[in-house]
Amino acid sequence: MPEESAQPLIEADVVGRLMGQPLLARFPMEGSVSGHHRSPHRGSSVEFAEYRNYVPGDDIRRLDWRVFARTDRYYLKEFEAETNLRCYVVLDCSGSMAFEGTHGTRFDYAKRLAATLSYLVINQGDAAGLVHVNANNNTEIPPRRNASHLQLILDSLSQAQPKGETQLIPLLHELAEKARRRALVIILSDCFCDEAELRDALQHLRFQKHDLALFHLLDPLELDFTFDRPVRFVDMEGSHSIVTEPATIRAEYQTELNRFLERLRTDCHEFNADYRRVTTDLPYDKVLADFLTERAGRGKR
Repeated sequence: MPEESAQPLIEADVVGRLMGQPLLARFPMEGSVSGHHRSPHRGSSVEFAEYRNYVPGDDIRRLDWRVFARTDRYYLKEFEAETNLRCYVVLDCSGSMAFEGTHGTRFDYAKRLAATLSYLVINQGDAAGLVHVNANNNTEIPPRRNASHLQLILDSLSQAQPKGETQLIPLLHELAEKARRRALVIILSDCFCDEAELRDALQHLRFQKHDLALFHLLDPLELDFTFDRPVRFVDMEGSHSIVTEPATIRAEYQTELNRFLERLRTDCHEFNADYRRVTTDLPYDKVLADFLTERAGRGKR
């Protein structure tokens, strides 16, 4: 497997701990083979869904004769069909993803999340794909289920570089239109883009009935703003910079940041999207373990 200088994209001990819990979709999915995710269509399985009236042409083998004996009416049993999952991992490759704090770069953290998620999806028999874009390059690897496909994803992640202005918004709109079948879309981004445009893109994905999970990646320095001397802040996606005394702007900065975070969380909840704020000081395997466990719990409910 491809490795970076400090840490491999996939660690055997991490995936070994996580493989016991499958990644489940929160909404019915549309796949091409049977699997363990709910389908919007009815089929044959052990999980009863509902009764419906018999209409001419229905398979009489599905008639419930016990109900007929009680009601003198014909009813068919319907069951929850199960299908496979199609998962798109969307990686933000804008320049701001290269921000480096005391725990490494945000982009390296995101790549390990993307690689491990892709491994887990393919390992459980589902299809994983990768989409990443920046101002200079657009890469799309369609979802596939075979193990060799994972190597293609890992190679693409190894070569990806965070550069230029964010192109996340047009990418999400394009994905919402191109992914015709319902899918799980996992976004890994710092979300440093226009709030209204991001809201519209998330709404577009949910309108197309995709299951959406947003990993909002932040460095602890961005939240705490614990700078104690004059600092030059540089726009990592442009050419602007400013020198300021952090102590004089800390309160106003944190007020605006908290407003931004709350609006983003509220927008995601409004669209029934899975919003997860992640700081890069957290072990990424714990972040994924919590994600898998909470999804499994919601699926049972």
